[in-house]
Amino acid sequence: MAVSKIGRYEIEKELTQGGMGVIFLARDPYIQRQVVVKVLMYSRMLDEVYRDFFQQEAELIAALEHPCIVPIYDFGWHGEQPYIVMRYMAGGSLDDRLRNGEIKHTEIAHMIKRIAEALDAAHVRKLIHRDVKPSNFLFDSTGEIFLSDFGIAKSKPFTDDDGTWLVGTPAYMSPEQVKGNPVDGRSDVYALGIVLYRLLTGELPFSSDSTTALINAHVDLPIPDIRQIKNNIPAVWQEVVARAMAKEPNDRYPTAGDFARDVAEVASGKWFLRKL
Repeated sequence: MAVSKIGRYEIEKELTQGGMGVIFLARDPYIQRQVVVKVLMYSRMLDEVYRDFFQQEAELIAALEHPCIVPIYDFGWHGEQPYIVMRYMAGGSLDDRLRNGEIKHTEIAHMIKRIAEALDAAHVRKLIHRDVKPSNFLFDSTGEIFLSDFGIAKSKPFTDDDGTWLVGTPAYMSPEQVKGNPVDGRSDVYALGIVLYRLLTGELPFSSDSTTALINAHVDLPIPDIRQIKNNIPAVWQEVVARAMAKEPNDRYPTAGDFARDVAEVASGKWFLRKL
């Protein structure tokens, strides 16, 4: 998509293309700061569902106004294509950091805490993110982490009337999300449990070249023991991961904050003191 200007924003370069949009690095000439402009792909304009998701992202994040969520500055139209203007997160994504090696447990606890705060704020409003994964965790120039990409969040659970079509990333989808069943905040907790698994081991709990096999693994296969990958990890980490990734939502942590609390206690050693 060759373009030099979108609205008042001067395009510097294309950063990437996602499932719904093209993402540009741009400059706001009014206040001389870099921003990110996400434009809905023209091919998606023919599908009303994608247009709704795109505009909904702007509305949802603007309504949340949470310090752990990447803020939106503006929303507009470039011809027939809607665009969103967001803060530029110069520090890249957690996915990028994972490629650079291991992350300390205390850092993991801090990151999980901030993402959990963002998720709980959304869940209070009955908004489910549905695509919790490292590439949607972004760092600013100071190294602080934020949650992004609410493009497939919905203000109500899926029902059969919605067609039961699946949205999300197969490697991070909860069993109920895979089945097309109604979901609540505990579905995001499940995905955050997978993020923790990957942060601790460097690997995903389930992987397959077949999308069908991958999503079915969330429903049918037991959670792999992290100690089979990293045998020096204390067993307590498996307890925390297993509860977050329980197949039944009622067996999981009730909130992302409850999960983050246990992650912090294990990382700091307080968990072991609590058990004495």
